[in-house]
Amino acid sequence: MMNKNMMRQIKDMQAKLAKTQEELANTNLEVSAGGGAVKIVISGNQKFQSIKISPEAVDPSDLSLLEDLVLAAVNEAMEKSQELAQERLGGVTAGLKIPGM
Repeated sequence: MMNKNMMRQIKDMQAKLAKTQEELANTNLEVSAGGGAVKIVISGNQKFQSIKISPEAVDPSDLSLLEDLVLAAVNEAMEKSQELAQERLGGVTAGLKIPGM
């Protein structure tokens, strides 16, 4: 049976978690590759907001370079967004003392 203190801690954690998730959804990160040739904006909850490609990056005879730049930017954007989410969400559960865990 859970005591009242534990129930309060869980309720507080749920409220903090919901607030943090909302903040992540409203936080955007900008990442670029190829010296700014490809720019990506992603939210803290891993939703891509935009992808911008500089006209100078588009060379019809070398599309593989553009593909590599887009792939590098997408991977970096996901990594940074996941790091931000982990950092913010990790702080929410840090003080919770759950028996047996």
